[in-house]
Amino acid sequence: MGIAEIFGLRATGEARAAGLLYGRIVEAARAPRFFAERGVPDNLDGRFETLALHVFLVLRRLKSDPSDAAAGLARALIETFVTDMDRSLREMGAADLGVGRRVKAMAQALYGRINAYEAALEESGDAALEAALRRNLYGTLGMPRLTDLAAVAKYVRRQHAALAAQPLSELRAGRVEFVPLPDATGQEAQR
Repeated sequence: MGIAEIFGLRATGEARAAGLLYGRIVEAARAPRFFAERGVPDNLDGRFETLALHVFLVLRRLKSDPSDAAAGLARALIETFVTDMDRSLREMGAADLGVGRRVKAMAQALYGRINAYEAALEESGDAALEAALRRNLYGTLGMPRLTDLAAVAKYVRRQHAALAAQPLSELRAGRVEFVPLPDATGQEAQR
């Protein structure tokens, strides 16, 4: 139960929509295939990076829509991310005095990923995207397998296109569709 519920406050429409959307983003970011088959480190860093990647993809889709509704949902999604990072740190036992500083660092890290992935998606070909994924998603590994980099880059491009085709009304209802991540043989996962 959050603080709003304790005091009987109701979430705004954007906050409610962002909460539903964020739940779907977390679900996609936690797909076991990223960790078991695509070599993303299955630790706090790796899980943060998959989450940041998926938040970026949805924020990019929202940014492409010039409406106030899309901008409001994007702001609420970022607020939901920050709230979740705060809650997660507290659940892991972080001292109250350090939580704010650490959440700020995580938010700055998210913005750094957004800038890196945004620039990489603007480039033709996958070299820039693979480099951004190597630095961020696989940053604690050193050098990931090239097949993993290529598969995740393909996933990011396909997911970007899939999100572009999804109406804002569906996103506001928390009904975002994520494409399957290819397995180690290059086949897409079955849902």
